[in-house]
Amino acid sequence: MTTTPQLEEKKSLLEQFKETRSRTLEIVKNLETDDFVVQTAFFMSPPKWHIGHVSWIYEAIMSKIDKNYKFYSKEFSEYLNSYYQQFGVPHDKGLRGVVSRPTVDQIFQYFNTINQRVEKFIQTNTLNDEQIKLITMGFHHECQHQELLVYDLQHLLAEQYKPLRKNEIKNQHNIEKKSIHITGGLYTMGYNGNGFCYDIELPQHKVYLNDYKIDMYPITNQQYLEFIEDGGYDTYKYWLSDGWERVKDNQWKAPMYWEKIEDKWNIRDFLGIRDINPNEPVCHVSYYEADAYCKWAGKRLPTEAEWEKAACWNEERQEKTIYPWGNDYPTIEKCNLFESHYWGCTEIGTFPESSSPCGCQQMIGDVWEWTSSEFMGYPGFKSGFDEYNDKWFTNQKVLKGGSFATPNMSIRGSYRNFFRLDERWLFSGFRCAEDV
Repeated sequence: MTTTPQLEEKKSLLEQFKETRSRTLEIVKNLETDDFVVQTAFFMSPPKWHIGHVSWIYEAIMSKIDKNYKFYSKEFSEYLNSYYQQFGVPHDKGLRGVVSRPTVDQIFQYFNTINQRVEKFIQTNTLNDEQIKLITMGFHHECQHQELLVYDLQHLLAEQYKPLRKNEIKNQHNIEKKSIHITGGLYTMGYNGNGFCYDIELPQHKVYLNDYKIDMYPITNQQYLEFIEDGGYDTYKYWLSDGWERVKDNQWKAPMYWEKIEDKWNIRDFLGIRDINPNEPVCHVSYYEADAYCKWAGKRLPTEAEWEKAACWNEERQEKTIYPWGNDYPTIEKCNLFESHYWGCTEIGTFPESSSPCGCQQMIGDVWEWTSSEFMGYPGFKSGFDEYNDKWFTNQKVLKGGSFATPNMSIRGSYRNFFRLDERWLFSGFRCAEDV
């Protein structure tokens, strides 16, 4: 007989599942049917595919828990499988937009059918801790694709996208930019809470850090514009060799979505075609661009250990917290995540009360921040789901902190995002560090 604690856990699982699925539907609520099928570049996916894939992953999870589980459709599985070889040969990512079947209506029918299957699966099965963690991972995987979907909608529609909810951004002014000294020594990095985390955030392990300085805020548009105007994109000396090749091959002159109109830089995003806001964190820069700026400025990118210590370590109490402000869950008063519904970055200095113990601000939300660290498993890493994170341990850099499109349930100081060095359609920025 199912115990009372199991019933409570199932109730919580079902609530999280319904909340997660509702958020996915909210993002696409106001799209036209034609919007669902378009793939504007090889690195993005049509909204239709995202809707189907986040449903299919629950089938993959249920099949791992119940070996007798039967997938909905071989055709759907072949199209919606992203890169999991264990479930068959995945469909070519760059060709997701040329497939007319399954149709948009069929994908939504599938979405609803999988909802029913997952709810019934949770209600009728006795689940152990590992199985509950697998299902919970499905929620967090869906959160990741909600954010990817927002990236893709900006590339697809920009200001033509009409979100269901949109709040007015509150702006700040006259903020002093400075670097903060962080004391070195042994630091234990990795997730230290009791809730969900990914396998790549574990195990906790000690690293030694020298004293260093790190910027109080992410680099702003104004600061980055100075780099551009000083010929940052015109001289090889600031760039890694591969980065300089990307600059020349792709004719980069500024961050992605920046446009020069009548000799003045503008940006085109969800908020429209507008003047560059000098006080917003610079967004849509690749690792190569972040690294080049740092070299131009006589600084460097922080390592992920340096970033995490600046975000979550209280030197006075000798205590580490899950978020910069403590262990309380993120709220719209503390940071700019998806639930803020701003659909853009807030200016630096917008959340002074949620600064980290050392004084760094906006380390959660607004823009993902590039670090200089290679994405690889921590010492003693053990995979929690084959082919999910561990297959990407090469040629990627770690980003920290989340963006304005990150759902609040899926971000922590220990969370490790990762992208290739030339990718910049994500909401990515950075802050500088320097040796002492």
